[in-house]
Amino acid sequence: FLPLQREAIESVVAGRDSVVVLPTGGGKSLCYQVPAVRLPGTAVVVSPLISLMKDQVDALIECGVAADCLNSSQSQAEQDDVVARLRADDLKVLYVSPERLMMEGSLRLLRGQEVSFIAVDEAHCVSMWGHDFRPEYRKLGRLKQVFPKIAIHAYTATATRQVRDDIAAQLRLERPDVLVGSFDRPNLIYSVERRIDVIRQVADVLDRHRNESSIIYCIRRADVDDL
Repeated sequence: FLPLQREAIESVVAGRDSVVVLPTGGGKSLCYQVPAVRLPGTAVVVSPLISLMKDQVDALIECGVAADCLNSSQSQAEQDDVVARLRADDLKVLYVSPERLMMEGSLRLLRGQEVSFIAVDEAHCVSMWGHDFRPEYRKLGRLKQVFPKIAIHAYTATATRQVRDDIAAQLRLERPDVLVGSFDRPNLIYSVERRIDVIRQVADVLDRHRNESSIIYCIRRADVDDL
């Protein structure tokens, strides 16, 4: 296991709520995918991005895990097929967007199924103090009312103490296990320089790393075009 993966998995298996903050590449998805396979019923994973859902579903299927998703990119026939599999207890993991999950029809459907737990991915979207706040995520606080006996787990790569506390409050988590991993990445070096001559400074860096891959980020699309 990578750091804190075992503890995060144990929280899910034990049925305790949790807030898990692990850096990108820290293996957050495994923290809910492993218990989903072990526990009876279907794990519901809330995800904001259709592309992310598809990647994770494809990876699980490749590993032999019964997984699928419900989102707006699917035809009605495809969505009906997913619902039929869910009702037949043929899914271990179901990915769904927050908007789709909080629809009355979806909640009614899930209330009639054996849900093992609910995982909220990219949970910083819940908090208005987070860097990518999404109002529709706020509605997820109702889940504890609809599923009072089901544990909820929040996962993110970015959350200050204020954001972690807000995530727990907004999702109405009950005495959650809070697991925060180290963000020290010994293979990365950060440096900051005063902006004086952008073209020359960028060129100097590229010259130092000639014949290597580089990525240059800019604040605005116009800045990208200018550079």
